[in-house]
Amino acid sequence: MNMKRSVRWVLLSVIVMAFSAASFGQIAVGVSVRIGPPALPVYAQPICPGPGYLWTPGYWGWNDDGGYYWVPGTWVVAPVGMLWTPGYWGWGGGVYLWHGGYWGPHVGFYGGINYGFGFGGVGFVGGEWRGGGFYYNRSVTNVSVTNVTNVYNRTVVVNNTTVNNVSYNGGTGGVVARPSAQEETYAHEQHTAPLAAQTQHEQAAVQNRQNFASVNQGRPAIAATAKPGDFSSHSVVAARAAGAPYHAPAMSPKEARVATPAANRPAAANTNRPATANTNRGNEGFRPFTPPTKSNNANNSGSNNNANHGNSSANNQNHYNESRPQSQPHQSAPPPHQNAPHSSPPPPQHHQAPPPKEEHRGKGR
Repeated sequence: MNMKRSVRWVLLSVIVMAFSAASFGQIAVGVSVRIGPPALPVYAQPICPGPGYLWTPGYWGWNDDGGYYWVPGTWVVAPVGMLWTPGYWGWGGGVYLWHGGYWGPHVGFYGGINYGFGFGGVGFVGGEWRGGGFYYNRSVTNVSVTNVTNVYNRTVVVNNTTVNNVSYNGGTGGVVARPSAQEETYAHEQHTAPLAAQTQHEQAAVQNRQNFASVNQGRPAIAATAKPGDFSSHSVVAARAAGAPYHAPAMSPKEARVATPAANRPAAANTNRPATANTNRGNEGFRPFTPPTKSNNANNSGSNNNANHGNSSANNQNHYNESRPQSQPHQSAPPPHQNAPHSSPPPPQHHQAPPPKEEHRGKGR
């Protein structure tokens, strides 16, 4: 009897260890749809609640019944020494694929998407870990010295003057960016899944119909919150505008949703951790990201943009913004066999001025 119990415990331990091992490595895809996400809305960053909080940008999640819905950006108490790599949508294989975010010692590739507030498309310049404390760069994050004393100011160099609100990588109208050699290395570091607070935050967002793009037309009333899941009036920041004119999809969410082709799923030996909360329902499989082959803009995420400070990347970053500049009208999703877009040459550099000190920029100008 004791022998049987011992065998059971050994088997259980092996299963748990195997699942834990699978939770690291490259992050997989959980959702595939035929229509692209709306542009990122224009909104301000709530003031940092206190020490140890890290900013996690807002993004468009997917629900099989209602389509795209906005998951507000929020401040999260971070695991010590870890940085957040945001998730992103990428075009590939005729569909848009969701690549879940994760925690790790460095910020990896997130599609070149300009989420703002230190996440300008490459790396993160909103702050850095120094020992057991996180120090905030007040040039790009909304931090008050009355709440947080670990601060510094570092001017961020922006390599492109045309800052858009495109929310996906590849495809017609998408961001043209590929991971640099350094980001490829970061992808193989040990990663951990989103925190329970982040998962609960996303689940709360999908329960509010006002967060769906079909209702808010790309301009959510809850664009950001001071803390995860706190949608009370004192915590919420509304979007000032949609990032681009909203175009209703030509198909229903159920028609748009597709299973990730089995041929594109990773081999059993390379199985990644389960998809993050953004996968919601109907998660038929995972697919590693295959970046676009045409990229005249690859250097935007290449080695020439990897002048790091600590765990941060200082180039090609967006400024601390009350709002992102308006982009060109957001194009509707391309058909599955559309050719990859052509990128334009990068405009001249400019320096971004620091924000007003200790100002809560939750209200529109």
